Amino acid sequence: MQTPPRLTHDAALFLDFDGTLVAIAETPEAIEVPSALVPLLSDLRDLLGGALAVVSGRQIDVLDRFLAPLRLPAAGEHGVQRRSAEGEMQESRPPDLTDVLDTANELARVYEGLLVERKHAAIALHYRLAPQLEAVCRDALLRTITDQPQLELMHGKFVFEVKPAGINKGIAIDAFMREAPFVGRTPVFAGDDTTDESGFAVVQPRGGVAIKVGSGPSLALHRLDSPLAVFEWLVEARKLLAESPSDPKGKPA
Repeated sequence: MQTPPRLTHDAALFLDFDGTLVAIAETPEAIEVPSALVPLLSDLRDLLGGALAVVSGRQIDVLDRFLAPLRLPAAGEHGVQRRSAEGEMQESRPPDLTDVLDTANELARVYEGLLVERKHAAIALHYRLAPQLEAVCRDALLRTITDQPQLELMHGKFVFEVKPAGINKGIAIDAFMREAPFVGRTPVFAGDDTTDESGFAVVQPRGGVAIKVGSGPSLALHRLDSPLAVFEWLVEARKLLAESPSDPKGKPA
């Protein structure tokens, strides 16, 4: 894999959150957002003519809380929620997750170290504090959704998530690329997890840049080692974009 190329004014920049913009913590609420990250993202949004979006497994209102006062275009819950650059919200109707929630809560009651996260249209079961329980969590959730084809089990870093079937980050990025200010631009997507691979699969065939953050196999042709490396790459991108001319539409002069 190669180091990512420099960002140009005609890029549409898509960024995962956990593991990409911020380091993963023991629990979802324990993450630390670097103080310089919000102004950096704000500057890049302006330099790219608004074509910057966060594409995350988090809910959009949670992203807003961590990135306040920014309210960026965003896809939440892997695309279940999506907010356009104009601020228009789209949300898939949440499925019935009663059985899944009951299973996850029972596992967390029986086994120490499991954390249940209830989202708008998904249930996430985190086992970072009890990695030995991976198979137990996977098997229990799979049994629960065996006869529910409208649901699917997704495996991320120390987390299993049951969500609506047929929704992923790649579909969300494709939707952004059909709208202003993203349309006609070159997509660039950075993400660290298996859940980001669908985004890489959309970006690269469009002539864009896919960036795998951290170790592990990936479709992405470019790699950065860590969230710190992503931050440094974005800081350099801000510097170069600010120094290079662009036309009023935000594209190279």
